[in-house]
Amino acid sequence: MKNLILIEHPLIKRDLSVLRSRSTPNHLFRTTLRRIATVMAFEVTRDLRLRATSVRTPLERTEGYVLKDDIVIVPVLRAGLGLVDGFLDFLPEARVGHVGLYRNEKTLEPVDYYSKFPRSLGRSMVLLLDPMLATGGSGAAAITFLKQKGATQIRFVTLLAAPQGVKKVVAAHPDVKVFSTVIDRTLNRKGYILPGLGDAGDRIFGTE
Repeated sequence: MKNLILIEHPLIKRDLSVLRSRSTPNHLFRTTLRRIATVMAFEVTRDLRLRATSVRTPLERTEGYVLKDDIVIVPVLRAGLGLVDGFLDFLPEARVGHVGLYRNEKTLEPVDYYSKFPRSLGRSMVLLLDPMLATGGSGAAAITFLKQKGATQIRFVTLLAAPQGVKKVVAAHPDVKVFSTVIDRTLNRKGYILPGLGDAGDRIFGTE
């Protein structure tokens, strides 16, 4: 599928099996999710631009590099918080925003209930983080919201996705790349991903 990038790695497949297991305790779920996020961060940022600089070693000067791109990490509350630390391990210079969405029961449209972003989103590479891409409604809405706030370079990063969600996000935002580790089979009647791993937010924070 166009604009879909699958991040395949043996360590991710191993750790995803831990996350899927219903017997995995909350603390292990959190640490495993963070570990996967570091591997994902490596792949998502593979093509970031660099700017040459001068570095003095203990012996002499040599050429070094710093990131040319300004990075903003935006987790979708609350489950997206589980991916943030893993990305910050790789991108300590990144700034962090937050966006929270809920679905209006009458209109069925996503509504933002909280948002806080660093300044100058328009000149930044924005990494939107959400562990689950199910129906795609919240993901597409979050991207739209970021664009309304001035973001022009957005990458959507999710741990696992349903085909329906990927299709909706890509159709709504053909300029946004979607990164995932796996595409699961489908959604059930309640909109949960199958086989999935349950409610990521509940399993991160122990609110099952």
